[in-house]
Amino acid sequence: MGEEFLYDMVHYGHSNQLRQAKAMGDYLIAGVHTDAEISKHKGPPVFTQEERYKMVRAIKWVDEIVEGAPYVTTLETLDKYNCDFCVHGDDITLTVDGKDTYEEVKCAGRYRECKRTQGVSTTDVVGRMLLMTKAHHSNLDNPDYQQHADNFGKVLLTFLGFSTVYSVVFKGPKGHSPWTGVSQFLQTSQKIIQFASGKEPQPGDTIIYVAGAFDLFHIGHVDFLEMVYKQAERPYVIVGLHFDQEVNRYKGKNYPIMNIHERTLSVLACRYVSEVVIGAPYAVGKDLLDHFKVDLVCHGKTEVFPDKDGSDPYAEPRKRGIFKTIDSGNNLTTDDIVQRIIENRLQFEARNQKKEAKEMAVIEAMKRREQQDQSEAAAEAAH
Repeated sequence: MGEEFLYDMVHYGHSNQLRQAKAMGDYLIAGVHTDAEISKHKGPPVFTQEERYKMVRAIKWVDEIVEGAPYVTTLETLDKYNCDFCVHGDDITLTVDGKDTYEEVKCAGRYRECKRTQGVSTTDVVGRMLLMTKAHHSNLDNPDYQQHADNFGKVLLTFLGFSTVYSVVFKGPKGHSPWTGVSQFLQTSQKIIQFASGKEPQPGDTIIYVAGAFDLFHIGHVDFLEMVYKQAERPYVIVGLHFDQEVNRYKGKNYPIMNIHERTLSVLACRYVSEVVIGAPYAVGKDLLDHFKVDLVCHGKTEVFPDKDGSDPYAEPRKRGIFKTIDSGNNLTTDDIVQRIIENRLQFEARNQKKEAKEMAVIEAMKRREQQDQSEAAAEAAH
């Protein structure tokens, strides 16, 4: 089976889509579009196609990727890669001409749908980045936040390079979509179980511990975790995620963009990660190291912020001689992503307004068709 991708940043909703797709078959091939294809149909992406190829490869449910996959999925493409069917979310995906990109495979009965993850909205995430306050995790109803989500969502979503439905603002006078909106993510134990590997460390495994925010999980994180994974022949990588308040203490501004529950799922979806400590202590102390039987503690080349009392959070692993600084060769940070989006928002406004009108027209056409079908069914029942 196959699934097509144009995602720049893969949040837990997209990862969940892949997880669902993999459950429908035995082998998952993800087709990733080129920069040129995305620019033609959606708008310029944040990351290069090479970066996006690597991001999708790092998702643990993906068995193989097709680089430069065509934007319109055809039977020829499915046959070329020996796919029985393709999978996509339950939203509309259109070409620049307004045509359904999956029409051919739908007609042939080789199309499957997976459900959109409840509680995740790209509009919401973009709104958080643009608002730049410390209150977005606890006050989604704030009128300033809603204004940013409404006014800037349509400007930026195509820029992110997500699927078509996310480039439409469905809140406001022009209409409302059944697919996308600002909502609060509700974590459940079942969702964590679905994302977790469920594997315990085995004798002979090297237990490696890393800690941080891992906010807006991106290619910089992937490169770092891949390098950490390569530090041993049999690595068991544990990621300690700091609580939101802790991240805000040392990063300030609007951080973290994603809350602790969202960050947990994003990190668990990475193939280089075996386990996540939710709300890990900032100081990597004796109790944590002994509890998990940690053999190696790694940190990137980014600044190590001191603990609340001014002490070094890595004092204990340094003392034990098990601390190692890892150079992933990638200096990208969450700050960089936010800055790119803010700086480039105006470039995409005109394009996205056109796309919004086109997609809302499709939604209205779908409604009219449904009403017509209902009327015909009622008339037939009357006779």
